[in-house]
Amino acid sequence: MSEIQVATRYAKSLIDLAGEQNAVETIKKDIELFLETCRANPELQAILKNPIISLDKKANILDGLFSGKVHEMILSFFKIVIRKGRSEILFATAKEFISQYNILKNVVKATVTSASPLSQENIKQIEDVVKQSTKGEVILTSIVDPKLIGGFILKVGDKQFDTSISSKLNKLRKEFTQN
Repeated sequence: MSEIQVATRYAKSLIDLAGEQNAVETIKKDIELFLETCRANPELQAILKNPIISLDKKANILDGLFSGKVHEMILSFFKIVIRKGRSEILFATAKEFISQYNILKNVVKATVTSASPLSQENIKQIEDVVKQSTKGEVILTSIVDPKLIGGFILKVGDKQFDTSISSKLNKLRKEFTQN
C-alpha cells in the first residue's frame, strides 16, 4: 500500500476520533503546530523517517516537543503510529488530516497568479466569486509572476481559469504554426 493511502487512512481515523470527542478544531490546531514544527525543522522529519533510530526514541522526541502543547489524543496518536512502525508517514498524515478537515468544513483553497500585485479590492472580488461558486469558505493565495505579462490565472481545486496575456499569445503562436 502506498504511503499516501496509509496516511489517508490514518488521517481519516484521527478526524473521525476527533469528531466523536468534539475536538476537531483543537486537533486541527495541534496538527497545524506539528506541520509548522516539521517544516521549520527538517531534522525532525529526517528522524521520523530514519529506520535506524529506535521507536522509543522517536516517541520520546515527539513527547518532549509536544507534551503540554497539544491535546492528549495527538500524543497518543503519535505513539500508536510510531509503535506500528509508521513514523515516516506522520508528516503526510498531518497534511492529509488538513485536507480532510477542509473537505469536512467545506473550505476551498484557491490560488491566483497575476503579473503584478493585486489590490485588496481585487482579491476580495476574486474571493467572493469563488465563494459564490463553491458555496464554501475560501483560502486564497496570491502569487506574482511577471511572465504572465497581464491578466491572471485562478486555480480552484483541480480547475483552472486562465486569462493571462502570455497564455493568449501562446494560443496565437500555436494557431499560426498550425496554419
